[in-house]
Amino acid sequence: MATVEISDKELKDALKKFFGFEQFRGLQEQVIKSILSGRNTMAIMPTGGGKSLTYQLPALLQPGLAIVVSPLIALMKNQVDAMRGISEEPGIAHVLNSLLNKTETRQVKEDILSGKTKLLYMAPESLNKPENIEFLKQVPISFMAVDEAHCISEWGHDFRPEYRNLRNIINKINPEMPVMALTATATPKTQDDILKNLEIEDANVFKDSFNRPNLFYEVVPKTKDIDKEIVKFIKQRPGQSGIIYALSRKTVEDLAQFLRLNDIKAVPYHAGLNAKTRSKHQDMFLQEEADVVVATIAFGMGIDKPDVRYVIHYDIPKSLESYYQETGRAGRDGEYAHCLAFYSYKDIEKLEKFLFSEKSSIEREIGLALLNEVVAYAETSISRRQFLLDYFGEEFDPEKDPGGDMDDNVRNPKPKIEARDEALKVLRLLTSVKGDFKINDVINILHGVETTRVKSHKKLLGDMWGSGKDKEKEFWHALLRHMLIHKLLKKQIENFGVLKVTDKGREFMANPTSFMITENHKFNESVSRPAVMKQSHGADETLLKMLKDLRRDIARKKNIPTYVIFQDASLEDMAIKYPTSVEEMTRIYGVGEGKARKYGAPFAELIKQYVEENDIVRPEDIVIKSSPTRSAMKVFIIQSTDRKIPLEDIMRAKGLTLEELIKEMEQLVYMGTKLNIDYIIDEMFDEEQQEELFDYFMEAERDKISDALEEFGDEYDEEELRLYRIKFISDMAN
Repeated sequence: MATVEISDKELKDALKKFFGFEQFRGLQEQVIKSILSGRNTMAIMPTGGGKSLTYQLPALLQPGLAIVVSPLIALMKNQVDAMRGISEEPGIAHVLNSLLNKTETRQVKEDILSGKTKLLYMAPESLNKPENIEFLKQVPISFMAVDEAHCISEWGHDFRPEYRNLRNIINKINPEMPVMALTATATPKTQDDILKNLEIEDANVFKDSFNRPNLFYEVVPKTKDIDKEIVKFIKQRPGQSGIIYALSRKTVEDLAQFLRLNDIKAVPYHAGLNAKTRSKHQDMFLQEEADVVVATIAFGMGIDKPDVRYVIHYDIPKSLESYYQETGRAGRDGEYAHCLAFYSYKDIEKLEKFLFSEKSSIEREIGLALLNEVVAYAETSISRRQFLLDYFGEEFDPEKDPGGDMDDNVRNPKPKIEARDEALKVLRLLTSVKGDFKINDVINILHGVETTRVKSHKKLLGDMWGSGKDKEKEFWHALLRHMLIHKLLKKQIENFGVLKVTDKGREFMANPTSFMITENHKFNESVSRPAVMKQSHGADETLLKMLKDLRRDIARKKNIPTYVIFQDASLEDMAIKYPTSVEEMTRIYGVGEGKARKYGAPFAELIKQYVEENDIVRPEDIVIKSSPTRSAMKVFIIQSTDRKIPLEDIMRAKGLTLEELIKEMEQLVYMGTKLNIDYIIDEMFDEEQQEELFDYFMEAERDKISDALEEFGDEYDEEELRLYRIKFISDMAN
């Protein structure tokens, strides 16, 4: 292996000459010296910790070509541009991939063979091509740097199978070349996987602290008002740069549009946009022509913008590695930055469903393990920073170490309650009766609810049946999730959602110990807005009661459920904004023109009288605009259902999932538009089932699907119930 002898002074002089820095940061100097000495090297450094310099500087100081393996074209392009910016030789760094034309490819190879090029960036797919392997065999190689090395590991958050073939490629090009692995997010398990796969177990391993003390971590409940909450959060930080991460392209597009409509300079970024648009939006963000980028997870890797003041997770990520890396794009200048995540357990269930529908058994097991860590982080009552750093194998003391009070749990400690006896009750239930029980089944048994799935076990369960009625269902949900997190229970991989008692659970039964859970972490739809983001004007409780009384009176006269007229959320919004005309009613959450015309007048009149009698100054400034440009989608859905187009064809035409299409249809009918979906319902349900569902929704006090699922057990799935509810609301209200 080639080595380069260089003194400390010469190394610092080179740092100043090429990059303009006086001092190295963290472990940079030690990592650079290791690779210059010809040793295999692994560097685990936090996002923003200066990883790229640890291979750029040694590449410039050594004879030969350094190959940098990277997963993203955008990341490679930015780094090549940066290297060309510090050198008079434009060929000092190149990307070699299939996007280059023949002339460009020829130029790259000529620069490499002439010795001009010191850094060659390649994706593993390009590196694996036989013609590229044959070409690189002719070239003196100084070392290979594997960036984002967690992609090698199946336990990493962004596993890429192509990465696992890198050792074979290294052996073909030059088995003696030193290898450098770099990552910002490697747990001990992932680290071992990387070292073994690259066959560099002898590597010098350098692990910097993962603590970013300037970042404030916060997790809040995800409610139906999330878009409005985000608008308010951003408007409290005018002119600041921020990134919002969402899992689907549609959410990215819709949210970016909603923010722009509310005078926030926002741009979308996702893989469905063409390269030119992505590049343009990225540049707008870097050049501060846009304050906010709404993006899927691809955005931000290798983007060196130091002053990102907040990172918002609209959807909870699939792993803590993803979360850590994405939040790490905030506050790289060392100044305060806010990391806000919206959490709903329903999002976790959707991710679980995806794992079971798309992945192999091994991938499912890994994916579920990673998801359980995310749930544990969201629902923990201890220091979030302590939880994160422990996950990455680093000790942290919130009372002594930097950043100890920089999270919501430490700033606002949450009360905990003892749940040892209740945990034992669950374990005894699951071990005393043979049955494939899921979370909802256990809760139904404890509450004595006779659903189809559990009623046959009633006699066998004896006094356990209904023995948990003294606790709310939310308590049992929280307890069961804590038991999963703490490995007393597990969800069976091959039988989606079925709970089984683990060895640790059996040990707990034999020797019960204290089992504390957080009392008020109830992350569900009914949770009120988080205190840190509450509106300055809460709902007027006196007016709200009057509105509910009016709604009840109208419902009785028309012989329809109250929720058919206006949802509770709409009444709450009225009690905040005080709309006094039918036109102003259309600005209320969940109220469209049709519903405003049909039901709005008496409510507007009541509010007008109330405002005048109480000398109320109406808060015009908090009206958040809704997007009129969604009308194209609405018109398409209305026309398609009128023409009796199958749901699958509507979804395909607009690139929607079933979940997304149902959500669009729900918004339409709740806002007062009639949808003709009888043809869908007739195909889905027989006459008797339709009568049963009609009777249920007619008599229900509220329209929550969770209530309907509890009522019918596994007789109907969630999508079926939501589609029938769309028909019911459309027929009864519109």
